[in-house]
Amino acid sequence: MNLAYRDICHNLGRFLLTCLGLALLLGVVMAMIGIYRGIVVDALTIARAPAVDLWVVEANSRGPFAEASRIPGDVREAVARIAGVTAAGGITYQTVEAEHQGRKLRLYVIGYEPTRPGGPPEIAEGRAIVRSHFEMVADQASGLVLGDRIDLGRNTFAVVGLTRHQVNSGGDPAVYITLGDAQKLQFDLGPPAARVQIARGTAAAGRDTVNAVVARLQPKASVDAVAETIRRWKHFSAITQAEQEDILSRSLVDRARRQIGLFTTILLFVSAVIIALIIYTMTMEKLKQIATLKLIGAPDRTIVLMIVQQALALGLIGFALGTAMIFAIKDHFPRRVVLDVDNVAGLGLVVLAVCIASSGLGVRAALRVDPATALGG
Repeated sequence: MNLAYRDICHNLGRFLLTCLGLALLLGVVMAMIGIYRGIVVDALTIARAPAVDLWVVEANSRGPFAEASRIPGDVREAVARIAGVTAAGGITYQTVEAEHQGRKLRLYVIGYEPTRPGGPPEIAEGRAIVRSHFEMVADQASGLVLGDRIDLGRNTFAVVGLTRHQVNSGGDPAVYITLGDAQKLQFDLGPPAARVQIARGTAAAGRDTVNAVVARLQPKASVDAVAETIRRWKHFSAITQAEQEDILSRSLVDRARRQIGLFTTILLFVSAVIIALIIYTMTMEKLKQIATLKLIGAPDRTIVLMIVQQALALGLIGFALGTAMIFAIKDHFPRRVVLDVDNVAGLGLVVLAVCIASSGLGVRAALRVDPATALGG
């Protein structure tokens, strides 16, 4: 006879309600883990989209994502001539707000040269950009659809293609336009400001400026050797793809990682305390029954096993319900929630350890019960 099973069945309604409450708490823990993983994935998505090996940026800069970087666009020609480089292209990044159908859109605009690296990794619907001006490929998260027209700056762009899962570290959906249009949007001054610059004699000579030059290398080429060659140039720096991803994961999302990690740890401690109090309360409510078991000769291990089994059942059922709930609603979160098998398995092991540790309070109370208590009134 399984004493834990019989005791749970005796108070089934209360036990299930307790499991549901714990499921909501563990679901929040899992959601926080998924949100953090989603932030990391989003931060790396834009950097991985061009599928390049090297980033050429302004000297003493950590790249276009962590710091401001502006270099002449013709640097791409010099980079393309380096031994081992197969293709190079200029690229710009900027965040803009636009109005579409009565609502504000915050977009991450990426300018690239259609014949060079830097464009969207895939086209989910529609086609790629084929004209030199006023065409756009937008991420599906923007809410734009094929054929939509949207004003960016002083120009109107037509959506000709859609991509997916292309957002920056802040969750803003990416849109791709040609480099020329992006430079005009980013570097051109408005008419009043341009007139002031002309009057002061400080008008810019041209706008062939990019935030970075990205390069793809031959399979056998040494990325470090090519990067060292560029670092010897004046006013430029080279960042490998691995270094760029390390900068993004450690710099841009470090504060979010620490904050979410601390919040998740607190929730796990709260879960442990709740499980411990619930098991202790359940144990205290049946002290007389435990004393009776001791009086008739039941070994201590039988009583300990009953309490530990109840704690494990409480934690694992709550964990299963919380996992099912988060997987059912994670696609409705405003930010991407990424949950891999290792995340779920890791949290499951933590919950298992928490349940075993939390049952200690109830076990201690049960082992201290005097069998003579069963003979009392």
